[in-house]
Amino acid sequence: MTQNYKEPSLLDSLIPIIFLVFLLSSSVFLFGNDSSSGPNQIALLLAMAVSALIGMKNGYKWKDIEEGIIKGITVSLGAILILLAVGSLIGTWLLSGTVPTLIYYGLELLNPSLFYTATSIICAVVAMSIGSSWTTAATVGVALMGVSNGMGMSEAITAGAVISGAYFGDKISPLSETTNLAPAVAGTDLFEHIRYMLWTTIPSMLIALIIFTIIGFNASSEASSERIAEMQILLNQEFNIGWQMLIPLVVLLTLAIKKMPAFPAVSIGALLGGLWAIVFQPEVIQEVASRSDVASYGGLTVVWQTLYAGVEFNTSNAELNDLLSGGGMANMLTTIWLIMCALTFGSVLEKVGLLKRAVSTFLKGAKSAGDMVTRTILTCFGTNLITADQYMSIIMPGRMYKEEFAKRGLHQLNLSRSLEDGGTLTSPLIPWNTCGAYMHSVLAVHPFEYAIYALFNLINPVLAIIYAFVGIKILRIEPPIQSAEKDVAQTAN
Repeated sequence: MTQNYKEPSLLDSLIPIIFLVFLLSSSVFLFGNDSSSGPNQIALLLAMAVSALIGMKNGYKWKDIEEGIIKGITVSLGAILILLAVGSLIGTWLLSGTVPTLIYYGLELLNPSLFYTATSIICAVVAMSIGSSWTTAATVGVALMGVSNGMGMSEAITAGAVISGAYFGDKISPLSETTNLAPAVAGTDLFEHIRYMLWTTIPSMLIALIIFTIIGFNASSEASSERIAEMQILLNQEFNIGWQMLIPLVVLLTLAIKKMPAFPAVSIGALLGGLWAIVFQPEVIQEVASRSDVASYGGLTVVWQTLYAGVEFNTSNAELNDLLSGGGMANMLTTIWLIMCALTFGSVLEKVGLLKRAVSTFLKGAKSAGDMVTRTILTCFGTNLITADQYMSIIMPGRMYKEEFAKRGLHQLNLSRSLEDGGTLTSPLIPWNTCGAYMHSVLAVHPFEYAIYALFNLINPVLAIIYAFVGIKILRIEPPIQSAEKDVAQTAN
């Protein structure tokens, strides 16, 4: 028996979105930076309930909606496994001395006035090599946040520089999932897509680096040679510092370059970090074990505990304790909770047709290339806000706008580039998005604090819109109708 569903009205599609915006705004107002630790999750679930009620009004059964929720959450399971592995990796790399070593040498090599620029470039190179902004932020990014703390630099600007570099490298890397996804959805060639993106990506990054350089030269850094030397002495006292501590990082980057999937690669990196801690940091393990309620059997218990609960140091320096304490799967559970609630809401919205209805209305009246690119980028951003998933922000607008671009004589490369400009790059700027929640967990800076400094992520979409209206690098094709008329005319002749 076929179930007939009533087409949702524009009001139907707007009610849950407006309701969610109101709840999330209230959450931030009432709870501040703690809003992502529970209040936002409640807001998303309440908005999901409103969406489900509207769907039921239009003929959907709860069983249909529940199937949509399960399907939506299933899509996120890969990201959740990666999050758990990254939590373990951060913990064991802190315990093993890998992150402290990166911080130690970073303090020695990086100049405070060029720190933000160098941070962005380093993250860009790593992300381009491995094709993952998440892995870059969780490894090199975490170490650079530590260097920033040691130099007395701004954590928010540093996080913005990390994200700018990580997403630049991710965006132009053929190893990146989103860089492969966008042309697949739009129907374009991967390497043509990358070459076409360079026209907006490289100028945006150059502008961001210039601004980071200006900020660095004008920033009032609290760093001094004495303070940096003091931090290095403390690190040397607590850990065995040496280049051999960087081998876990080299192994992880090698696995990523060889295209090993993220979850097993990060898991291997985490376990290798635990082994390195047992071999090279016996004093650290002994000190951590002395504060534990359980006995340590050759470091096994401490490493095991670090994998699930992270590590906490208790030195004479409170700043160093904050810098080197963290990690563990347990510390990722709030982020996973947020992701599951966000995807639950987005899944219901898609299942009952509310998102498609809102987007189709938004597209009406778009005629020029500037209109189409602008609305595509804004749709991707809106999808990131509503569905809280960067993959959804690429797939859904891509499917909806593919024929529309062709009807208006615009090559699909315009679409694939716009999907990345609007979908990939805006995802880490939203606290309840999977990427924003992940970056918050890893870098320990709230997206509302670093968003204004994620310069590349802000500049690129704006530059892409300017290009479209001015007509720079906008590829055109003959619209299907005109092409058909031309064929008829040729046949008649």
